Amino acid sequence: MTSRAPMQLSLAVHLPDDETFQSYYPAGNQQLIDSLRQAASGAGETVTYLWGSAKSGRTHLLHAACVHAGEQERSAFYLPLGIHASMSPAILDGLEDLALVCLDDIDAVSRHPLWEEALFNFYNRVLEKGSCRLVVSARAPANQAGFLLPDLVSRLNWGIHYQLHPLTDDAKLAALQRRAKMRGLELEEEVGRFLLTRLARDLRTLFEVLDRLDKASMVAQRRLTIPFVKETLHL
Repeated sequence: MTSRAPMQLSLAVHLPDDETFQSYYPAGNQQLIDSLRQAASGAGETVTYLWGSAKSGRTHLLHAACVHAGEQERSAFYLPLGIHASMSPAILDGLEDLALVCLDDIDAVSRHPLWEEALFNFYNRVLEKGSCRLVVSARAPANQAGFLLPDLVSRLNWGIHYQLHPLTDDAKLAALQRRAKMRGLELEEEVGRFLLTRLARDLRTLFEVLDRLDKASMVAQRRLTIPFVKETLHL
């Protein structure tokens, strides 16, 4: 790690153990996943910028990149900038010495001059260092993310850019079944489609519900059926 380790650890940001590349349903995003694997391994582009709507899977992929780097004993740090109000821009100091840095929701600090300047300087240090791989996520392309500092927008436009492709309902069903299988559950198609029609359709919500159903099924020793789902979720 770096001299900033105490500040980093004080954030108490814990990576979910089930948000890996293996648990991510690729759909039309395989090229992005391959690029993130390369970045986590120290190869490919120095900077990767990915964007997509809220709950589109951006956070999952950044978590997965950090996990992949850790499996190769490479230093990695995940920073969710959605909580920037609870920390100082100085947290970026020294992060360029790590192998991989993932900045989630980078557009959350747009129109915050101190943060924008700190990000600009951090980008320059990463590019100068050359050994660090930087992955950032946002809801929109760099020139539409609301940043006021032109030089920062210029830096954000460097590297490789990807848009997360939204999943169809069939792909969401496949993603749910894949996650269930990883947990040792059998999610029949009719049950999965029932969840899709009765709940919020973003995968993060669906996965959280699946986790809840997994625990309930273990306690009750029952299969995931529509009646059991209705009973557990009070639908």
